[in-house]
Amino acid sequence: MEIITTISGIRGIVKEWKREGLSIGLVPTMGYLHEGHESLIERAARENDRVIVSDFVNPIQFGENEDFSSYPRDIEMDSIISGRAGADILFCPEGSEMYKGSFSTFVDLTGPSDRLCAKSRPSHFRGVCTVVSKLFLITEPGRAYFGQKDAQQLAVIKKMVRDLNFDIEIIGCPIIREEDGLAKSSRNSYLSESERRAAAILNKALDEGKSLVESGERDCVKIIETIKQKIAQEPLMRIDYVEIVSFPEIEPMAVMDGPILAAAAVYIGKTRLIDNFIME
Repeated sequence: MEIITTISGIRGIVKEWKREGLSIGLVPTMGYLHEGHESLIERAARENDRVIVSDFVNPIQFGENEDFSSYPRDIEMDSIISGRAGADILFCPEGSEMYKGSFSTFVDLTGPSDRLCAKSRPSHFRGVCTVVSKLFLITEPGRAYFGQKDAQQLAVIKKMVRDLNFDIEIIGCPIIREEDGLAKSSRNSYLSESERRAAAILNKALDEGKSLVESGERDCVKIIETIKQKIAQEPLMRIDYVEIVSFPEIEPMAVMDGPILAAAAVYIGKTRLIDNFIME
């Protein structure tokens, strides 16, 4: 596996792959890879001739007072995990490579990017859409792989691809969890021992909501309240939001009618965690 740090370098390789008629899969990440990322890379390797993993902590998707400077980074471990999972290239550009000079062009959209995480992170999805668009243009993949843990992001990217006519298939992949149900996340590394134990209640709360849906409950307010009450049992946890919306439109709903996303974001100390379930 090669590590490439420049746009010109990766474009030269992609051009050669295209000349040979090889299919390309892209796994966009912010690094500090874990088993969740590894599952995306493994699937991409099964479904494509070549796989690129981007490893870039994107500064423009972090808001003021967020954790850009402290976000965990470990390129050496990322290269081991990527290579083991079947990647051909790890693309690790510097910020100055991705955003040169007086960069001032952004990709923004309305609709699914206006709710849920956008309420507390208003510029987040503009940053996500901008960097993902750039990665698509740089690497020219036929398929790109995203985890369902960031379900709103998945919906946003799918809409962007439709709206802007990117000739790319967006593939959502299942959440990978710890033994106690906590969704794998790079930010889990921020948690103290006591916070880590407390974090397990997030998935347990969502599971209670899911059980209500499976038993026939369709009142979104009742389901949300059940999830919130379970989370409130953990004193270390503070709720950012618990919502049920249509999926992939991310529209509010009072009574379940069609596919839904039940999503929650919480703070444990200074660490923000997200989790969800999707049901038809």
